[in-house]
Amino acid sequence: MSSPSNPPAQTPPLPLPGPFASLAGRRALVTGASSGIGRAIALEFARAGADVIVHCRASQDLAEQTVRDCRTYGVRSTRLTADLANPGQIASLVERAFDTWHGLDLLVNNAGVDLLTGPNARLSYAEKLQALLDVDVRGTLLVCQQAGPRLKQAGRGVILNIGWDQADRGMEGASGELFATAKNALMGFTRSLALSLAPEVRVHCLAPGWIKTAWGEQAADSWQQRVLAETPLRRWGTPTDLANLARFLCSDEAAYLTGQVINANGGAVR
Repeated sequence: MSSPSNPPAQTPPLPLPGPFASLAGRRALVTGASSGIGRAIALEFARAGADVIVHCRASQDLAEQTVRDCRTYGVRSTRLTADLANPGQIASLVERAFDTWHGLDLLVNNAGVDLLTGPNARLSYAEKLQALLDVDVRGTLLVCQQAGPRLKQAGRGVILNIGWDQADRGMEGASGELFATAKNALMGFTRSLALSLAPEVRVHCLAPGWIKTAWGEQAADSWQQRVLAETPLRRWGTPTDLANLARFLCSDEAAYLTGQVINANGGAVR
């Protein structure tokens, strides 16, 4: 027991916190950041103080607009272009990203094939499968394989991959089958990569539910009603919802989290 003359040691008070989930001073690469979820994440990272590299494959004008919008927050931002279906271009992208500001701290693998709108919607089942395997799966794995060891050697970093909340419980139809195949692969890969890169680098996978991007904007009324019925919060998610979560996971406030697949889906369970 302690005595009045020998009181127990006290934990010193913590310093006053800075802005919650600040990313000030961090250098980020966000793939597929010309629109949708990737653009929202890039903008939120910039708002949190990070310098942001905006990647795109072909939508250079939209990517440049994201760059300009990031800069309005007083941070550095620039665009890099690469086709993630091409392994040689992946190696070049990662090398250029690390060279841009002499290192990276944050990597968001958001780029993926849109099979629901535009010309890709008319591809055959086999062609859609190959596109997903080339970009969503192999592209993400190779970006991580190139960048992960460099982040680990630098002594810190966070990697975020993008999964799908219905991948591990199933969804009917060809799109459900195809996306479940690709996104389950990424979710399993995330858990293993987190072990490979720990303790220096944290790795997570965001698993979005019904997020209103281009397809959601034009979806038929039957789909609109299905989303509301399956989502306890009774609304579509937004890219900003995911961006806010991404910011938290990349911040020091989430320093004891790694290897997690986190559903961002308004509470949907079926």
